[in-house]
This record gives sequence, C-alpha cells and structure tokens, in this order.
Amino acid sequence: MVDAAVGFQCPECTRQGARETRQGILPYGGHPSRDPRLTSIVLIVINTVVWLMTNKGPLLFNSLALVPRGLCLDVIDPGSYYPGVLKAACVANGNNWVAGVSSGAWWQVVTSMFTHLNIVHLGVNMVSLFIIGPLLERLLGRTRFLAVYGIAGLAGSASVMWLTTPETSSVGASGALFGVLGAILVLTYKAKGRYQQILIILGANIAYDMFYLNTISWQGHFGGLVAGLLAGWIMAYAPRERRHQIQVYGLSALTVAILAAIVARSLMLA
Repeated sequence: MVDAAVGFQCPECTRQGARETRQGILPYGGHPSRDPRLTSIVLIVINTVVWLMTNKGPLLFNSLALVPRGLCLDVIDPGSYYPGVLKAACVANGNNWVAGVSSGAWWQVVTSMFTHLNIVHLGVNMVSLFIIGPLLERLLGRTRFLAVYGIAGLAGSASVMWLTTPETSSVGASGALFGVLGAILVLTYKAKGRYQQILIILGANIAYDMFYLNTISWQGHFGGLVAGLLAGWIMAYAPRERRHQIQVYGLSALTVAILAAIVARSLMLA
C-alpha cells in the first residue's frame, strides 16, 4: 500500500491515477486545478459577504433563509410567528408576512446555502469547507467539485422542504458540506483508501446532530449526504469509455429529480 490523497491506495490504483494525471485528466475525468483551494476560498468569501450583509438587519436574512411556505411574524415581537397562518390572514391582522419557497421566494433553495445564523455558525462551516473542499477538488477537478457541492446543497433544501414544518426557517452550507463528505467517502472506497476515517467523521457529525436535534437542521444534512453519496457514486463508477457522458447524464438526472421534489412540495404547500 502507498500513501495517497485520501489515505492509502493499492499500487495499481495509484499508477492508473498517475497515468491519467500525466495526460491532464484526473482519475474520475476532471482536469487538475492549478490551486485546488481557490474554489473553496471563493465560496468562503461569498458566504462571508452574505453574512455581513444579513447581519445588518433581519429583512434580508428572512428573504434569503429557506422557509417552505412562509412565516407570519408578530408585528410587535418579530421574533415570534403564528403557526399555520397564511399570507391573507397574516396581512389582514396587521402582521408581517415573510414569503417562503411555495409562496414565491423560489430563490431561497439556493440562497439559504450561503446564509448563516451567526459568526460561530459561519466559522464552523467555513473552516470545514476549507479543510474538505480542496480534497474533493483534487480528486474531481473544479467543475465536478462545484457540481457535487451545488447538487448536495439543493438536495439539502429539498429535504428541508419535505421533512420540516412549513414555517421552519433553515440556513447554512452544512447540507452541501455533508454532500462533499459523502462524495469523498465513495471515492475513497472506490480507490481502496482508508474510508473508515471518513465514516468516523460522518458518524461524529451525525451523533452531534442527534444531540442537538431541535436546533440543528438534520434534514438538510440528511438530504445533502444522500445526494453527495449518489453524486460520488456516479463520478466513481461511470465506465471509463463513456465516463463524461454518463457523469453528465447522471448528475443532470439527479438535479432534475431534486428540483422536481422541490416543485412538488411547493405545490402541496401553496
């Protein structure tokens, strides 16, 4: 066994990866990035800028956070809301209505991935991204890394749409980060690396979710992880002869399925 980026690989796996890398192609079809950290750094900057903007007041935060249907906020105490009250009744009673995905704020399924509750929430997620993001980009290249990250984030939003109450507000990049971990797990297993280490990290995070079940969006983590595992499987096990086509078709089909789930839930809540 020899050292590798994801732990240990068999000699043949390493030789094959080296041959493909010398040809300008990574083992799973992507092109090597000059600086695998750059994409993660750009994502960190975007998340930080969004946090600085939303930190100035609740209006922008509420418009970017994911709410499946919408929130009727108490005009006297904006920190309180009326469960089950729809827009017409909310406005008629003089309260403030915050639109959700099913009531027109469709962008929330994306913007919530870049929105964070506070500096601690932002810091934990961004440190995690800086650690694991470059690792996945080294294996897949920039385009494929961004595809996995985005698909996992969308899947986290879809899971929140289906598994939480219509008034639940959810934010954070952790759904996408769970997806990155899921993809790394599959790729490490495929490369015969030490995938047990990734399982331990995932297990610790899942245990943490269970301990703080009422305060952490485990639904977003669950959706992101499942999507990351599926995306990683598509990347890792696509036959080399038609690898690019199968990866494109497979990831596209996964994205369409996630978007269809979001639309279906939105129609149910409308």
